[in-house]
Amino acid sequence: MINSRKTIFLTGATGNMGREAVRQIAAKCDTHRLRVLIRPEEKDHPVVGDIRRRGLAEIVWGDLTDPMSIREGVTDANAVLHVGALVSPLADRLPPAVVTKVNVDGTRNIVDAIHAVADPKTTKLVYIGTVAETGSRNAPVHWGRCGDPVKISIYDHYAATKTQAEAIVAQSGIAHWVSLRQSGMAHYDMWKIFDPIMFHNPVNGVFEWSSAHDSGRLMAALCEDDLPDELWRGFYNIGGGATSRVVNHEFMEKTMPTYRKILKPHWFATRNFHGQWYADSDRLETLVPFREQSLADYFEQAPKHMPWIARLISRLMPGAVGKRVEKLAMAPEGPLHWFAHNDVDKINAYFGSRAAWEAIPRDWDAFVLAQPSREPTFLDHGYDESRSPENWRIDDLRQGAEYRGGRCLAQSCDGPDTPVEWQSSAGWRFMMTPRLYLRGGHWCPSTMVDPTRYDAEAARNPFFAQVWSDAAG
Repeated sequence: MINSRKTIFLTGATGNMGREAVRQIAAKCDTHRLRVLIRPEEKDHPVVGDIRRRGLAEIVWGDLTDPMSIREGVTDANAVLHVGALVSPLADRLPPAVVTKVNVDGTRNIVDAIHAVADPKTTKLVYIGTVAETGSRNAPVHWGRCGDPVKISIYDHYAATKTQAEAIVAQSGIAHWVSLRQSGMAHYDMWKIFDPIMFHNPVNGVFEWSSAHDSGRLMAALCEDDLPDELWRGFYNIGGGATSRVVNHEFMEKTMPTYRKILKPHWFATRNFHGQWYADSDRLETLVPFREQSLADYFEQAPKHMPWIARLISRLMPGAVGKRVEKLAMAPEGPLHWFAHNDVDKINAYFGSRAAWEAIPRDWDAFVLAQPSREPTFLDHGYDESRSPENWRIDDLRQGAEYRGGRCLAQSCDGPDTPVEWQSSAGWRFMMTPRLYLRGGHWCPSTMVDPTRYDAEAARNPFFAQVWSDAAG
């Protein structure tokens, strides 16, 4: 008897998003056959134990760097959900070559496998990108949308590799691909995070959150057949919408009501992280409805997933907790360590200068908790956005390139997915599809992932200059 169930191949099954995807897809076992990639060293992971005990999925043992295990997973797959990656903060501490091998070369392995053992005309490829691709977006440019300039924060090799991987997917020749940029994702294990990266996130920065629950629902929904054609070959921001847009200090207040007794405002960076409110996140919800858990729902449910002792200690012993957290801020990747050791490069990257840090109040009563404008604003993308990609003409490409300080060297536009030659503002020549260039916000592949060139680029490139300033971080 022929198996009529669809085969879904999922990477990253043991992560917070992946485990929710497993749960949601496995619930449709009558129509879906789930196959997951698991690294052998994760054989004792609780998620793996649950998968094996309950028979939720077929396991392919291997990793993203192994082309053969990827081929095994992709063989005859109807959909490939590429969620897996090396992410921060682990990615920040590994050699860049290792992160590149997993995130960039691993994505290339998936694309190559679809061409080799699946069907690039029918197999769906869902790629999970990240809000980190567009870097720090402090007010007044805290509203963003797909097509805004890619901008990598200094020291963020994770974001650079995810950007490079996104380009591989968008120029893969696969008919049904989509890139979904995940924002801050609220999950019930967040209370366990105890890492200096928490101090890289500005108190007055913004995030439009999504939940792991809803992200899992989205992954399951993307496996269905009744998806609109306009979804494919597009870039989308995953966000919870208007009710999930908060300033970071508002999130702190909800998740740690005693934060003023535990934390100090000068422990937190003021720039060079990432986060924005999405002016376009409802677009994905319209095409693939997935929202079910609001941020308010998450705030209500999260304490129930914390041990009672953890909740009690933060309320009754904030001073003791504060001393422990201060030690974390003094760890090698913490801001207080940078100032104690005069790490000028990181001080300048995350604060602007030592003088700017010294000006930050040492107590919350004197610190201004900002409330950025909630009226959406839009960056100029430099071309007529009312025209669909299928109707782009060479003049659209030339106009977009000129606004980026460069030139389109093509003589004609032969479709949004046919690569053409561009020249950057610095004179570099490169090939890129018009869709990735205009709709994805990508630009010169070399300069785009090298923040050391951003000052010079902003002076030549009006498109990029919109997000490169002291205010935007």
